[in-house]
Amino acid sequence: MKKINSLLIILLSLTAYNIEAQKINVIYTTDVHGSLFPYDFVNQKETDYGMAHVATYVKAVRDTAENVILLENGDILQGTPVVYYYNFVDTVSPHIASRILNYLEFDAGCIGNHEIETTHAVYDRYVRQCQMPILSANSVRTTDGKPYFEPYKIIEKAGKKIAVLGLLTPYIPHWLHESFWSGMEFEDMIESARKWIDYLKENEHPDAIIGLLHSGIDYNYGNQNENTYKNENAVALVAKRVPGFDAILFGHDHKLYNGKITSADGSEVCVCDAGTAARYVGLLTIDFKAGGKKNVDTKLISVVSMGADKEYMDTFAPQIAAVKAYSGKTICRIDKDIHAYEALFGSSTFVDMVHRTMLKYTNADISFSAPLLVNATIPSGNLTVGRMFNLYRYENTLYALKLTGKEIKDYLEYSYDNWIANPLENDGNILKMNANNRLLNKYYNFDSAAGLDYVVDVTKPKGERIIISKLSDGRAFDPEATYTVAVNSYRGNGGGGHLEHGVGIPKEKIDERIVKTFNQDLRYLMIEEFGKNEKLEVEPFDNWKFVPEDVAKTAIEKQMEQFK
Repeated sequence: MKKINSLLIILLSLTAYNIEAQKINVIYTTDVHGSLFPYDFVNQKETDYGMAHVATYVKAVRDTAENVILLENGDILQGTPVVYYYNFVDTVSPHIASRILNYLEFDAGCIGNHEIETTHAVYDRYVRQCQMPILSANSVRTTDGKPYFEPYKIIEKAGKKIAVLGLLTPYIPHWLHESFWSGMEFEDMIESARKWIDYLKENEHPDAIIGLLHSGIDYNYGNQNENTYKNENAVALVAKRVPGFDAILFGHDHKLYNGKITSADGSEVCVCDAGTAARYVGLLTIDFKAGGKKNVDTKLISVVSMGADKEYMDTFAPQIAAVKAYSGKTICRIDKDIHAYEALFGSSTFVDMVHRTMLKYTNADISFSAPLLVNATIPSGNLTVGRMFNLYRYENTLYALKLTGKEIKDYLEYSYDNWIANPLENDGNILKMNANNRLLNKYYNFDSAAGLDYVVDVTKPKGERIIISKLSDGRAFDPEATYTVAVNSYRGNGGGGHLEHGVGIPKEKIDERIVKTFNQDLRYLMIEEFGKNEKLEVEPFDNWKFVPEDVAKTAIEKQMEQFK
């Protein structure tokens, strides 16, 4: 009955969205982040989304219409144990992501910033193994200025030439060390789009041009604006300032979006963002009319209720089994549940587990770390490899750098200003929240410190909140002294602005502070370290807290309830 219902839903959706043989129908995915199968390898349970559901929809559309194009918009290689396994554990077999894209016969893809974060060895192998081109016109070689990846793809359907132009957010140097993108530089998306639109029109004469952009739409994000050169989220700016696109299919910010933007020549450009984790796909239809006219439309299609494609699941059953065995492996035991949200309110087991490993491997005086999730729980019992993805979501590596005592205080002042407010002036709330009662800023920028004993006075203004009493080993804390500090690679490359805007180190000077780096990612190091114990000590350091305690206690009790 469930399969019949799923097929009925698909057929109804195909009718509702006017999928007809004479139209060109473009289905695209974005920010899949390893959601390749309807299974949560972290928590070891089934899910109702992912590329197996996309496969069901794609096959149904292909059964209904001849002119179907399938595009993938990047950030597929990072986010779950299944892609981590084929990134770094089984590097001999064909990469699971390229195998799936080949199996579904994708026509083109775009590289994402999280592909670049996997290192050259991984994304170069992935690109080689894909049977379609992975695009990025503005990722150019430093040797000759030509695109490192293919810049565009011409696809012919129904006697029409469709050009697909790929562009990647140029903000990568703000997040990653140059070793990740060695041999490349990233051009401004507006400039690159203008150059390649002109090239396509002059040399390829396409009947339609689709932008496949791995970038977000909010160009004001992160203290940027419409005039920021190499803006991280330039989709709206490209659509407005670069005439020639019929549609821009984008992703990066994980926010569903579907609409139209008026370009500089008065034409309307369809813009669509299909969100993340393959819960939705974007559907672009191009209907060519007499006289060279065309109707272009985009829609968002939920694939959650469509069910996983059986043939797809059968085909990749051996790979699913391999990753289940890997992610289900026990590292050690823990004797209590560990909740990520506790990191927002004080010294926490969740973040201190990360701090312990950072301090151990770097032999640093102090470490900085943030929760990479706020809604995760690691249950008591067997701590598995899969559950480590809840503790540490990304493949950040480990850095040690030099900071003075004053710079450490400034760093913490900047960090805490990201997330706390004075409850006496903020309706009793200690956390900065937006109008939708969600955290105002990104929790992965909420760094706390280990190796220091300090308090955070929530009633004081920025610059006066952090009061450091001593180092946790008993040594006096000296603002003039220089200390070794452990951070992750995202922070050590300027991510979040802590070093650049908080401490005041120019972006180009941050490298001069780094004294040691590690090749293995932090999650790998934690697995190695935790595996040395049959039972892991998971008590927090209790080295910092919010004060005044009476004010903080009331505010914490109020807001903690919404995270439990």
